[in-house]
Parts: sequence; C-alpha cells; structure tokens
Amino acid sequence: MNQFSLYRLFLCMALFCCNVAGAEDKKPNQEGKTLEALVPVKLNYLLYLPENYDQQENWPVLLFLHGSGERGNDLEKVKVHGPPKLIEQGKEFPFIVVSPQCPEGYWWEPIELVALLDEIERKYKADKKRVYVTGLSMGGFGTWRLAAYAPERIAAIAPICGGGEPYWARRIGPIPVWAFHGAKDTGVPPERSLVMIDALKKVKANPRFKAANNPTPKITIYPEARHDSWTETYNNPELYKWFLQQKKN
Repeated sequence: MNQFSLYRLFLCMALFCCNVAGAEDKKPNQEGKTLEALVPVKLNYLLYLPENYDQQENWPVLLFLHGSGERGNDLEKVKVHGPPKLIEQGKEFPFIVVSPQCPEGYWWEPIELVALLDEIERKYKADKKRVYVTGLSMGGFGTWRLAAYAPERIAAIAPICGGGEPYWARRIGPIPVWAFHGAKDTGVPPERSLVMIDALKKVKANPRFKAANNPTPKITIYPEARHDSWTETYNNPELYKWFLQQKKN
C-alpha cells in the first residue's frame, strides 16, 4: 500500500469516528408543552328541592345515578326507578335530589359528575359536607367510581348491584359505605359488591389508616332478589336516615 492510499485510509477512519461521535452526542428533540382547553360538559338532570327549601340555610345533596336502560335524552326515563320515581309518586325528601341522565352509548364519567356537583353547590343551598351518592346497576358502578375519583367531595355512598376495582378502596376508605345486592343477580354477580366491601375492610383494618367518623362498611344481600335489588332499597326509610347521619369532617 503506497503513502497516498494510507492517507486516504486514515482520512476515512477519522471521518467515520467523527460521524459516530456526532451521532452519539445528538439527542432527540423533545420540548415541554402545555394544553389549556375548556372541555364542555352537557348533562340533562332532574332537580328536586324540598318543600320548605327557603326555610333553611343549606340542605344535604343526594346524587342519584340511574342504570344503563335509562340512558338517552328523555328525562322521563330517569323517573322509572329510585328517588325520581318516588318523588313522582309524591314522596318528599329532606335532600336536594339531583338525578342526571347519561347520554345513550356512554357511561358515567366522574369528571362530568364533579362538574354537575360544582353547579349544584354554586347555584343552590347545598351543604358541601353532606353530599351523598347512590345508583343502581350502571349507576352502582358509577357510584363506586365517583367515590374513588373525588372522595373529598362525598360524605357517604350507597351503591346498588354495582362494583368497582378493589384497589380503589385506598381512596374510598374514609367514606361511609352501605352497599346492596341481590343474591341471585346474574346480570351483576353479588361478588362484585362483596369484593369491594372486603377490600374496604382490609384498608380500614390497617393501623396506618385513621379517620374520624369512619364506620365499618356494610352490605345488605337480599336472599331472593335478582338484579332488581334497588326497589326494596329505595323503599326503605332506613337508607335515608343512614345518609343523614353521615357528614364529612
């Protein structure tokens, strides 16, 4: 190999090494960005105000979440079950009762329900320390989910024939819970509620978990009930008495 060939070889090696070093030093371009957007929320809902609404400074709030069969844009469907049905029949409640309607094809979204609670607390004489949530079937799932999403907003929940993720118990833990289910429910097996109650009990048994006014979660299983475990539950005055005993610290 002559001197000129050696020179060309060394030059190529030098250029290769420079390219490799440059490639190693070069990093992908990554910039920090911020999204600022207003996400619109549209929920139709029924609102019930107690007969003597003006005579008190504030009132507890009962948020009712219906099941999948009542989705749509017709509020009359929301009156088929639960507190809206009882109000339609003439029953009076010592609550501001809020019954939203989930649009067809969707599920209850906690961020939308929190926006609804914000509106109720802003426009009406709502007691922020006494906000109660209950729902049936899809609404039972929504009740568990909302409690895990915004536990600081809720004083007590009563999910009916619903369920959730056991790890949510760490967030739901301080909230008083009374769940209901039918033993012969094949639509949503009662194990879905039992698993959540067991998870809550384990959390509350942990010595590191401390909260004032923190009763043991309870569940009522109706031995002969199938999926409809809500009719008997909402007809029971003890449920509403229990709600009124709960208040956030």
